[in-house]
Amino acid sequence: MALNMINMPVNVSNNENAGVHLPVKKNNKTKLHRIALEDIKNKAELNKVTGKTGLEKGKKVEDQMVPMDVSAADLAEAFSSQLLPPSVENIDAEDDGNPQLVTEYVNDIYKYMRTLEIKYSIRENHLDKQTEITGKMRSILIDWLVQVHLRFHLLQETLYLTVAILDRCLQEKHVQRSRLQLVGVAAMFIAAKYEEMFAPEVGDFVYITDNAYSKKDILRMEMIMLDTLAFNLGRPLPLHFLRRYSKAGNADSMMHTLAKYLMELSLPEYNMVHIAPSKLAAAALCLAMKLLDEAPWTNTLVYYSFYEEAQLLPVMKQFCILILKSEKAKLQAVRMKYASSKFMKISMIPELKSQYIVELSKESE
Repeated sequence: MALNMINMPVNVSNNENAGVHLPVKKNNKTKLHRIALEDIKNKAELNKVTGKTGLEKGKKVEDQMVPMDVSAADLAEAFSSQLLPPSVENIDAEDDGNPQLVTEYVNDIYKYMRTLEIKYSIRENHLDKQTEITGKMRSILIDWLVQVHLRFHLLQETLYLTVAILDRCLQEKHVQRSRLQLVGVAAMFIAAKYEEMFAPEVGDFVYITDNAYSKKDILRMEMIMLDTLAFNLGRPLPLHFLRRYSKAGNADSMMHTLAKYLMELSLPEYNMVHIAPSKLAAAALCLAMKLLDEAPWTNTLVYYSFYEEAQLLPVMKQFCILILKSEKAKLQAVRMKYASSKFMKISMIPELKSQYIVELSKESE
């Protein structure tokens, strides 16, 4: 299978007439009609209020209105739910003036994302209904998709969404062994159109498979997969949660990159597919913080992640096993990717061979 880099043409269209406002001629007659209608409406509302509440005629409604009694205790109770525990830092305090960060809604957004990861979850042993496909075949496919993703220079989100689409389809629909690569290519084609500003064309995916499949094959599979998923592509990704947790833990770029490496290292692993994205991200960051700085899992991280360190330990142990076997594993795409200077050569750091990793991996046996 050819994995050469493809130069994708970029077409940018401009609408020169966008934002042009034409002058509107004012109509005085319409203005007079509106004033008359508002006057009739006000009189009708006044009569309605007077009839129901016994307000005195001849006096303005505003003069007879009674202000609602709101005590200080009620106000304190209303705002108490918005207060953070004493040991928890408000990580959004400095972002109040930035409308793009929507600090008023960010916690509700992540709460909603946790409901989505349950709604669009992937069950454990999700290939048990497949008769021709095994977990090992899935791992080989994802290792190849990591290389394709790297050749196309796509966003990190595109890779995670590709794997999520692939697994959700495999747990719902029977796939022949000869069509497995086609499903993977179509998953990346869908994910790229969902995440990228300029997605690769369908012909690029034909080329990357060495013409094993035609354009028609990929487009037909795309329709089948979208129909299987009912066009629901909004499953949260581990990256979404990791960014939030890194902010809560004041993680530096080294910690954040190591956590990304651990998460991506888990993508080909069949026995880790069912782990919720929020939990996977929390465990990856917790292990990265302990390896690089021996930093604790603070109350702030517990509050924003909804996970205690004890809940993350089983996943952290699985990460440790992956790290130890990654050096001699046959599938090396992720490890080689993170050995480049672009990713701070994070897969080669000595901390990944520390005694802490060895001891934690033994506890899972």
